[in-house]
Amino acid sequence: MDRIDLRSDTVTWPTVEMRKAMAEAAVGDDVYGEDPTVNQLEADAARRLGKEAALFVSSGTMGNLAAILAHCGRGDEAIIGDKSHTFEHEVGGMAALGGVQPSLIPVQADGTLPLEAIRHAIRSEDVHYPTTRLIALENTQGSVGGIPIPKPYIDVVGALAHENGLLLHIDGARLFNAATALDCDVAELVAAADSVTFCLSKGLCAPVGSVLVGSHEFIHRARRVRKMLGGGTRQAGMLAAAGLIALHEMTGRLGDDHANARLLAEGLSELPQIDIDLDRVQTNMVFFSLRDDAEISAPELAERLKAHNIWIMAMDERQFRAVTHYWIRPEHVIEVLVALQEELS
Repeated sequence: MDRIDLRSDTVTWPTVEMRKAMAEAAVGDDVYGEDPTVNQLEADAARRLGKEAALFVSSGTMGNLAAILAHCGRGDEAIIGDKSHTFEHEVGGMAALGGVQPSLIPVQADGTLPLEAIRHAIRSEDVHYPTTRLIALENTQGSVGGIPIPKPYIDVVGALAHENGLLLHIDGARLFNAATALDCDVAELVAAADSVTFCLSKGLCAPVGSVLVGSHEFIHRARRVRKMLGGGTRQAGMLAAAGLIALHEMTGRLGDDHANARLLAEGLSELPQIDIDLDRVQTNMVFFSLRDDAEISAPELAERLKAHNIWIMAMDERQFRAVTHYWIRPEHVIEVLVALQEELS
């Protein structure tokens, strides 16, 4: 890349290998089901996550919305975290386009939703109430620092959902980061879920796309929703080719990103103007803040760092988020720490 960009792992460029695969990809019309590269990506993704079928979509937002609309009808209710990406950052699509009402549960510091709160939110059969159809989790939970949600908790929520005739969806935009951090097979991690999305275009470096997985019947419904949303594509194999490399190769190196996040976090902890909780740095996200005696705001510091060719996200007047990814190396982390020390001194 041409800068040290820590704002997000969405900024990743495709690798040289991806660009070559995209140029040489076999293609067909995916709306007709005739793109062999898309078909391979969907089959491989379903197999990798232990589900029956998969659907290639343009983004995680589309994948989550397609899942919700395939699971729920208008006037139904979905139980979802109040800090979840689907609720906070996906333009209210579940309500605006699906007529699905969110039932908000507080996201805890460990990224989970309180089990008792989920139980309480499940509606009884009453003519006055919307019908509860779905529980949605996020893994990793980005709003609280990229915290991985462990399998035992997901299994309990899945059992709770199915005991009450509900479905479980997981927004797994960074699911492979979670599996890496937990040292857990990704299919085992999401075994209790009825549907899962994961992004190819974040830390996995593909230029476009996410994948939605679930049962054959569910994916059939989701494919119709994707078409309704304008997500039917033609020669999408050029994009799916990069997705195959993301799925088969990039998922195996995410530990490097986690190690670089830890390196950054430990360096930040030594700067006297910085507050950081090292215990919360568990994947590729680093949340930290300026102490009260720092005579600069987060937006001002972020702007100054651009002179060092470093881009970082100021979340408010004091807090930052930094996200490591394929294009961030240990030497880049050192450059960031040196630049911060210089600007804060």
